[in-house]
Amino acid sequence: MDLGLNGRRVLVTGGSQGIGLAVAHGFLAEGASVTIVARDARRLASAAAELSRVPGAQVRTKSADLAQPGAAQALADAFPDTDILVNNAGAVPTGDIFAVDEARWREAWDLKVYGYVNLMRAMYTHMKGRAPKVIVNVLGIGGERPQWRYVCGNAANVALAGVTKSLGGRSIDDGIRVVAVNPGGVETERMVAIQQARAARELGDAGRWREFFADKPLQRAATPEEVANVILFLASDRASWVSGAVVPVDGGFLNRHDWF
Repeated sequence: MDLGLNGRRVLVTGGSQGIGLAVAHGFLAEGASVTIVARDARRLASAAAELSRVPGAQVRTKSADLAQPGAAQALADAFPDTDILVNNAGAVPTGDIFAVDEARWREAWDLKVYGYVNLMRAMYTHMKGRAPKVIVNVLGIGGERPQWRYVCGNAANVALAGVTKSLGGRSIDDGIRVVAVNPGGVETERMVAIQQARAARELGDAGRWREFFADKPLQRAATPEEVANVILFLASDRASWVSGAVVPVDGGFLNRHDWF
């Protein structure tokens, strides 16, 4: 299937690892040009070197901390011709409401929530009236199935789902589609580290972390590529009538209930 992404200009935040890096790979394979954005210059350089090995790859990098005032506007102004924005930056801490204090909560939201919102606002101005343009927000299934031990992240994802729906219900009139994905567990470096720490704490052995997926679909987490594939479709012309939608990418876990 031709997704119609050849020649599109894509900006991926949090693009140096995990889902963001898989998204960058996917767009390059479809013939798009990609700019990856991240805070860590070392990781950014490593990711760029990896992506440059894709045949015909057009890759640029930008080091930016979107939690800082003015950073989102500066990024949007630096890449005003962006066709597709993938908002993926942000690492919200795990823990219940007593484990995440106010300072850490605000720090996480400055990047994950306000970083997304500020970049959407800034990029919308450049995109308006220049269809087809797309904004894809990478959220998390905790926004639909909250857990006690991820309260800060759950609340962030609920908020961003609301922003996605609010913008996406109107943005199509301006030539912009705004959509989001809610991944479940994804086998990224960060997720594995979190689950290993949990396994060490609860099971006495970090190597047993996969046991936490025993009740999940196929008893595993998703791969970053499985999430990226959905993002590519939503960003493509094949999804031209999808806006304001938040799509679960969780192998059906959201609806996996055994009541009796």
